[in-house]
Amino acid sequence: MSPRPHSTDRHKPRDRRKPRDPRQSRPSTARAIARLYPWARPALPRIVLGAVAALTGAVVALLIPQVLRSLVDGGLSDGDPAAIWPAVGLVTALGVLEAGMVALRRWFVLVPGTRVEAAMRQDFYAKLQDLPVSFHDRWPSGQLLSRVVSDLNLIRRWLSFGVVLLVVNTVTILIGMLLLWQLSWQLAVLFLICSVPLWVYGYRFENKYSAVARRSQDQAGDLATTVEESVHGIRVLKAFGRGHHALERFSQQAEELRTTEMEKARAIAGIWLWLLLVPDVTFALSLFGGVLLAVAGEVSVGALVAFFATATVLRWPVESIGFLLSMTFDTRTAVDRFFEVMDERNTIVDPVAPSTVARPQGRLTFEDVHFRYHDAPAGQRDLLDGIDLDIRPGETIALVGLTGSGKSTVTALTTRLYDVTGGRILLDGIDIRDLTREELRSHIAMAFEDATLFSASVRDNVLLGNPDADDDALREALEIAQAGFVYELPEGVDTMVGEEGLSLSGGQRQRLALARAVAAKPSVLVLDDPLSALDVDTEALVEQALRQVLASTTAVIVAHRPSTVMLADRVALLEHGRVTAVGTHSELLAGNDHYRFVLSSLEHETRPEREEAPA
Repeated sequence: MSPRPHSTDRHKPRDRRKPRDPRQSRPSTARAIARLYPWARPALPRIVLGAVAALTGAVVALLIPQVLRSLVDGGLSDGDPAAIWPAVGLVTALGVLEAGMVALRRWFVLVPGTRVEAAMRQDFYAKLQDLPVSFHDRWPSGQLLSRVVSDLNLIRRWLSFGVVLLVVNTVTILIGMLLLWQLSWQLAVLFLICSVPLWVYGYRFENKYSAVARRSQDQAGDLATTVEESVHGIRVLKAFGRGHHALERFSQQAEELRTTEMEKARAIAGIWLWLLLVPDVTFALSLFGGVLLAVAGEVSVGALVAFFATATVLRWPVESIGFLLSMTFDTRTAVDRFFEVMDERNTIVDPVAPSTVARPQGRLTFEDVHFRYHDAPAGQRDLLDGIDLDIRPGETIALVGLTGSGKSTVTALTTRLYDVTGGRILLDGIDIRDLTREELRSHIAMAFEDATLFSASVRDNVLLGNPDADDDALREALEIAQAGFVYELPEGVDTMVGEEGLSLSGGQRQRLALARAVAAKPSVLVLDDPLSALDVDTEALVEQALRQVLASTTAVIVAHRPSTVMLADRVALLEHGRVTAVGTHSELLAGNDHYRFVLSSLEHETRPEREEAPA
C-alpha cells in the first residue's frame, strides 16, 4: 500500500463549495487585511509617500475651480483681457503639477508592491515545504497554485493601486465636499442627501460580493486542479479514450465558474449603476437649484462655475469607489485564502531541545508502533497496530505482506513523513522525534516505487540528498543503480529531465530514484519496492550491485517480488498491521503457512518482461 491513498475526493478547505455566510461572526475587512502588515511593513514608507503624492495631486486639481471662480467673478466680469493670462498660466501650472504628482505616485508604489508579493510568495512556498505530507494529501494542488499566483497577484495590485486610491479618493471626496459647502451650503446639502443611496448600497454590496468573490476564487482553484491533473494524466486519458469525458468535466467546472463570474459582474454592474446614476441626477438637480440661487443673487456666477467644476473633479473619485470596493473585497478574500494555508498547524515539528546522533550506527527499532490517519473513523482499528521490530546495524530486512498489511506505512514513518500515533521509533537508541527533521533525513534516505524526478539535470536529481558530492560519488551511485544510460543522453548527466521525468521510461526513472537514495550515503536505506518497473535482467544486475551497498548499510526493503526477498538477511512478515513473524527466508518458508501463502502470491504477480518504452 502507498503511504497515503490518493483519492479524487481529497479534502478541500471547509468553505470551498459553500462560502461562509457573511452574517456569521468574522473579522472585519480592515482587520483581515491588517494581517498583511508584517509583509507590507517594509513597503509602507513608499506607499505612504505615494498616497501623499496622489493626495497632493488631488488637492491641486481641486484648486483649479477656485482659480476659475476668481477669473469669472474678476477678470471676465470686469472685461479686462489682461487679467485672463495670469489665471491661464496658473491653471496650466496647476495642471502640470497634478500630472507630476500622478507620475510620482506611480513611481513610489509600483516597486514596493512587487517586493511584498515576492516575500509573501517565498514564505508561502516555505510553508508548503514545511507542512507535513498529511496536509498535501488533503489539499488539491490547483487550490494551492491559485493562492500562490492569482491571490498574491491580486494582493500586490491592491497594495500598489487599490489601497492608495481608496484612501486618497475618500479624502478627496471629503475635501471636495468642504469646498462645495464653502461655495454653496444649499447645493452641498443636496449633494450629501443624494449620496446616501451610495453608502446604503455600498454596505449591501460588501455582504453580497464577498460571498460571490470567495466562491469564484475557490472555483478557479478547482479548475486549475482539473487542468493540472489532465495534463499530468494525458497518457492515461489518451490510452483509455477518455479525453472527451475529461473535457465534459472541465466544461462543467468552467461553466460553474462562468456563472459565478457573471454573478460577480451583475453585482459590480449594480453598484456602477448607482455610482453613475446618482452623480448625474445630482448634477441635474444642482444645476436647477444653482440657477435659481444665482437668479436670487444668493450665489455668484463664478461660485456656481467653481461648484460644478469642483463637482466634475470629484466625479472620478466617486465613480472609482465602486471598483475600488470590489477590488478591496476581492483582496480580503485573497488574504483569507492565503492565511488558510499559513495558519495550518504543523504537527510534525522539530524538538525544542533536539538530540543528535554523533556517530550513526544505523540501528532502527520499532517499539509498539501504532498509526492511524487523523480522519479515520472512530472505532476503526489502527493501520499499524503495535509493530515491534529491531533492525541491527548493517542488517537488511525485508517487509513482506499482503496488500494493506502496512508495509509502505512503516517506511513512511521512518523519516517522519507521518508521525506515529502510539509507541516510538528509535535510531541508535534515540527517539526520532527528538532529532531535527534535517538531521533525521540526513541519516535515513528513501527510494519510492513511484519515482518522482524534478525538472532539473540528471546530476541535480541524483545528488538531491547530497548536493556536495563529487563526480566519483555520482558515478558510483549511477553504477549501483544500473543507470549508465544517462551517459548516452544528449548532454550526459547534465541533460535536463523533463517535467516529472516523463521523457524517461518507468524503469529509468526508478533507477535514477534509487541512485538518488544511494548517493545520499545514509546510515539507513529505506526502499519501497524501487525495482517494480525493471525487467528481469536489469533487476538482477541492480540487486547484485545493491548487495555491496547493503553490506555496510542498514536497509529496510518493502518486497513485492520473491527475488527482492533474497536481498535480505531477515524477513519481517506483516499481517493486519502487526509483525507476526521474523526470521530468515528459509526459516519462514519452512515454518510459516501465511508466509508461504504471501510468497506464492508474489510469485504469481504479473511482472513486465522489459521496461516500458520511453515517452
